[in-house]
Parts: sequence; structure tokens; C-alpha cells
Amino acid sequence: MGIIITIIIGFVAGLIAKFLMPGRDPGGFIITTLLGIVGAVVATYLGQALGWYRADQGAGFIGAVVGAVILLAIYRMVIRRRTP
Repeated sequence: MGIIITIIIGFVAGLIAKFLMPGRDPGGFIITTLLGIVGAVVATYLGQALGWYRADQGAGFIGAVVGAVILLAIYRMVIRRRTP
């Protein structure tokens, strides 16, 4: 059940990341949402590895949003370098 909650939080975090970083993304809404989900999962496992969360806890909502914003920024930098 924990992974489902993480995915839902990641979905909402992706939407908020898109709101915080407006602009044109090559992948659009779906890529931003997937980055939010990945950001939440990464924030969860990183937080658990650093001892911020217990093994049965997920990342907090703010951690998921921060992870999504960071991944969205990295994604935009990588995509800009690839396109001529």
C-alpha cells in the first residue's frame, strides 16, 4: 500500500512542480507527472537511506515536490542539450 500512496503523492507533486516551473516541456503533462512520481520515489528511498524516514514511511509531500522540481530542472537541461 505504501508504493500506491507514494505514486499518488508523486502525481500531485508533479502537478505542483509544473505549476512552480512553468514553461514548455518537450514531454508535456505526462512526462511532468512521471517525473513527479519518480521524484517522490527517489525522495522516499533517499530519505530512508539517510535515516530521515523509517522503512515503512514515505517521503513527505514537500520532499516529493522538491524532488520533482529538481528532476524537472535536470530533464529540461538534458533535453535542451540534445535538441539542435
